Amino acid sequence: MSLAQTFQQFNQVKVLIIGDVMLDSYIWGSVERISPEAPVPIVAVKKRDTRLGGAANVALNVQALGAQPILVALKGHDEAGKQFSAILAEQAMTGDGMVTSATRPTTVKTRIIASHQHVVRVDEESDKVPTPAEEDQLIEKINQLLPTCQVVIFEDYDKGVLNEKIIAHAINLANQHGIPTVVDPKKRNFLAYRGVTLFKPNLKEMREGLKIDLDAGNLDQLKKGVAVLKERLHPQGVLATLSEHGIYIDYQNETNHLAAHAREIADVSGAGDTVVSVAALAVAMKMKPRNIAALCNLAGGLVCQHVGVVPINKEELLREAQILGIDH
Repeated sequence: MSLAQTFQQFNQVKVLIIGDVMLDSYIWGSVERISPEAPVPIVAVKKRDTRLGGAANVALNVQALGAQPILVALKGHDEAGKQFSAILAEQAMTGDGMVTSATRPTTVKTRIIASHQHVVRVDEESDKVPTPAEEDQLIEKINQLLPTCQVVIFEDYDKGVLNEKIIAHAINLANQHGIPTVVDPKKRNFLAYRGVTLFKPNLKEMREGLKIDLDAGNLDQLKKGVAVLKERLHPQGVLATLSEHGIYIDYQNETNHLAAHAREIADVSGAGDTVVSVAALAVAMKMKPRNIAALCNLAGGLVCQHVGVVPINKEELLREAQILGIDH
């Protein structure tokens, strides 16, 4: 199968995304003076924009690649929650897996950007775990929706939606149905993801999750860290993103370290969301480990050229992948 045919097959894939959704709110403006009240810039607002974020940005990336995303997550019973549902509907995504919480707000991250510079971010959120009733509702949604999908993504932002019980239940159910699982972890639940198909940490997450020192440029240290991770969690594979040091994959008895692509970096926000989306579809399509890593490496670099959190462009990714000779 050619890479173009693989990309076409993405259109047949349903992806269950379990995790922390949020709204990414942007205030765009310019700075021409410093406040007389404090040594801070005054931002003259030019426009505002609100987008799907967190696990919902993973859904946007999955959709941009042609697949069908289904979110299982919590949102608040608030105005931001209503706005989230409205944007989800605008994007023609189903809300069948969403659970509305009366005990927590919808997570909103507001970024203030002036003259292409990220000035400050304001977060409105809760990171408490789900109530027993919310947990039951989330598990019920997983039971209904997971068997209909071809791959599962855990998109963990440490906002509380994912806990050990929900994680273990979803992994076991996926394994029973032979459905691959791909994890974008954070610190709190790092060691809860036992027996997944592909575990995708970055260096910071590996350092915090395993409590070990890792030098980004030291391949021997990285290999030892991955070996510790595999011993603790028994994943089928590990895909470690290394920022400017590229990407490393240990999967299906094969290891590859690929250098990062030289690019003009505008904003790294959302790059991890893009990488896990591409990784999940590549795993679902049974691509070779080196090609999975190469495609993810390319995709992460492409989205970093844009300011703000934006999904991947499928045609651009395919075109550049073909130029680089990436295959199925």
